[in-house]
Amino acid sequence: MKVNIYYGGRGLLDDPTLYVLNKMEEVLSELRVTVERVNIYEHKSEIATLPQTMKDADGIILATTVEWLGIGGYMQQFLDACWLYGDKEKIQTTYMQPIVMSTTYGEREGEMTLANAWEILGGLPCPGLCGYVEDLVSFEMNKDYTVIIEKKAENLYRTISQKMKSLPTSNLAVKQSVLRTPQIELTPQESEQLSKYVSDDNYVKKQKEDIQELASMFKDMLGKANQDEDNAYLEQLRQGFVPQQDFQARYLILLEGKKKPLFIEVKQEELTVHYGQEEGIDVYAKLTTEVMDDIICGRMTFQRAFMTGEMTAKGNFKILRMLDTIFNFV
Repeated sequence: MKVNIYYGGRGLLDDPTLYVLNKMEEVLSELRVTVERVNIYEHKSEIATLPQTMKDADGIILATTVEWLGIGGYMQQFLDACWLYGDKEKIQTTYMQPIVMSTTYGEREGEMTLANAWEILGGLPCPGLCGYVEDLVSFEMNKDYTVIIEKKAENLYRTISQKMKSLPTSNLAVKQSVLRTPQIELTPQESEQLSKYVSDDNYVKKQKEDIQELASMFKDMLGKANQDEDNAYLEQLRQGFVPQQDFQARYLILLEGKKKPLFIEVKQEELTVHYGQEEGIDVYAKLTTEVMDDIICGRMTFQRAFMTGEMTAKGNFKILRMLDTIFNFV
């Protein structure tokens, strides 16, 4: 038996849904069930292909967290993909258990949304699990809650193994009489993107290897351009340097996309800038080249980038604030 778990949350460490899923995986593994978890947020660009991963599953778990309103965008996109691209014959024989944990209000509505959606898709819903969690630590320490979670996992196993039936619902009647899956005309390229090969790990791995090989070829061709890139921003920093008496500091700036960090050392009227790793750093900073371009052009300051979150930093923040004093790009 195989059960796929589709997690529609954001993967936060304090997400109570993750704790529930871990407990359920433990129980299902003890029952010799193969469990595969799919974190939808890790497949944002390929959600349309995820329904293909259900082809060898006997049952699935749709799990999400209500953080402010509803089941969240990732889970909604996955359900949309099931409606548009999913194998309806496979869905009709697939059991689904909804799990919705909430840190605010609406866990019952979220569970009902998932159950109704699966019924309209033609699938077989199982009794789900929902709950409100105010404090994750106390929730994890409560043994009664743990027993409830484990029982839900056992019920899912029992439902799938015994192929339990359920009474007909109005959702199924509405689907048969009113709702129709629209016929979507796909181009050959779109058909390939949604084909079974996209969910084939070996196929995807081979494609990635081919892409890496091509990328290495282009890197050799662009060797000269990389040399110029190693000198990026150095001349602008030297031109914008404003000497400060009785001030010295060592900065290391990590620029996304650059192999080496940018090192800046100020000793009163002396400035040293180059790319490379150094020790004894007062401030570590990280930002994108786009933000760095804005700073060099005077459209942004280091302090504003830090306050807006476009630049992260650690170290002596008094020395960090001096960046806008020792460099003037206006």
